[in-house]
Amino acid sequence: MTQPVSGKNRNILFLFIGLMITMLMASLNQTVLSTALPTIVGQLNGVEQMTWVITAYILASTIVMPVYGRISDLLGRKPVILAAIGIFIVGSIVGGLAPNIDVLIAARVLQGLGGGGLMILSQAAIADVVPARDRGRYMGAIGAVFAVSSVAGPLLGGWLTDGPGWRWAFWVNIPLGVLALAACLVFLKLPAVERTERPKLDYLGMSLIAAATTMLVLVCTWGGGQYAWGSPQIIGLIVATVAAAAAFCWAETRAENPVIPLALFTDRNFTLSTIAALMIGVAMFGALGYMPTYIQMVTHVTATHAGLLMIPMMGGLLVASIGSGRVVSATGKYKAFPIVGSVIIAVGLGLLSTLRVESPTWLMCTYLAVLGVGIGLALQILTLIVQNSFPLRIVGTATASMNYFRQVGATLGSAIVGSIFTSRLVDAIMGRMASGELPAEGGESTLKQLTPSVVNGLPEAVRQPIIHAYNGALLPIFLCLVPLAVIALIALLFIEPKPLATSVQKEAPAESLAEGQLLEMVDDGDGITAFGGPATGESADDGAREPVRV
Repeated sequence: MTQPVSGKNRNILFLFIGLMITMLMASLNQTVLSTALPTIVGQLNGVEQMTWVITAYILASTIVMPVYGRISDLLGRKPVILAAIGIFIVGSIVGGLAPNIDVLIAARVLQGLGGGGLMILSQAAIADVVPARDRGRYMGAIGAVFAVSSVAGPLLGGWLTDGPGWRWAFWVNIPLGVLALAACLVFLKLPAVERTERPKLDYLGMSLIAAATTMLVLVCTWGGGQYAWGSPQIIGLIVATVAAAAAFCWAETRAENPVIPLALFTDRNFTLSTIAALMIGVAMFGALGYMPTYIQMVTHVTATHAGLLMIPMMGGLLVASIGSGRVVSATGKYKAFPIVGSVIIAVGLGLLSTLRVESPTWLMCTYLAVLGVGIGLALQILTLIVQNSFPLRIVGTATASMNYFRQVGATLGSAIVGSIFTSRLVDAIMGRMASGELPAEGGESTLKQLTPSVVNGLPEAVRQPIIHAYNGALLPIFLCLVPLAVIALIALLFIEPKPLATSVQKEAPAESLAEGQLLEMVDDGDGITAFGGPATGESADDGAREPVRV
């Protein structure tokens, strides 16, 4: 029942290249339009809806992550990943042709509906063909894709905007998508999922998790900005979010094929890894989301130059992610990497909080590299830990569930840090205006449109107080993110170092069963139950089988 798979197989290499392309498309599109936004909203007359060009993609991709994971486990990985690529390509075509801001936002939703699947299914597909022991180096390369896209996205968006035009940020996805489709069609060869009848999908659970996630994002997006935190709108959204989340948990206990089986949380490694991923997601994206703009403000450089100054972070992430993946594949040891990574993330955040306007650029780049190393050591290994804890038939669900919570953490981190930062910045600028340090005209102009181009165009006597206010409003928040990395560290200390599987298994990991037993998965209304049975192929008495926790 097991299929030993060589990591050196040429077909796997070609497949992996195709999957890397799909992940690169999905991750690039989270950031590629960030530098093009002023031009886009200017041409399409949509300044008031500018934030939704980015938020629509992130929200849609977050919502569908657990849905894709569960459906791919039920229907098979290949047809679902092909559908996700197709949806993404359609969204790119609509975006490239968008005549107004509303159509563009709709296109970003379509891209997100496909992109969320690309990020999850690429990781799950690797688990389908590469055993956990060899998977470390592949996970390291996947981490490298995210590192490259975090820097390359804004750079590519700026270059396209200044050159052929921002619409090419959509058109370039089409040939990449076709390549990814071809790679999956030719090289993704997996056994078909055997079903005697069509599985019942958890439509109620999907609807409830979509509603809860959407309202949570709206709370974080609108709170402290469009509406006060204590306003009826925000309070109402919070209550509705909690109610939808509670209804989702109830629905999952009743569903035949729950989108996020609550039984996943009975596995200690899954629960602890998910907590760590959530905390790291909040801390990481809360900090990195505002660093490019901070660099432009403080160092007086262009958006392209600011992107280049983020390369040390990318380099640290690349080296740490690929290096740790190779070590894990060579030794089979993995627990120490996310633990050390959490410590380094905490150190990196603490160091960044000490930066001042007068700090040399090389020092800032060094601190960013430290943070990148921490992220590279931690995140992708957490995915490996989760995948190694479950049999192949639910690995997509487990992978998607953990990544969903990490993405929710990223959204929360960006929104909460943004809200706190904006409030602190307004107070700081108003205080400097009241003290006479900042001229009223310059302060009012900046409050209306606080962009690097506006600030860098101001007289030096006005610019200096503003960038000092910017520094004082943003960087101390990074120190407040350090406890989140500490929480992740504490959770990871209790991870159980299970041996990495050396073959691709549809059964439970070896440590979950007594020697000589296989596993039959039964997915009932109460979650996932696994039954051990003799490995001889002979029929066993159903009444004699003992349930095994999965």
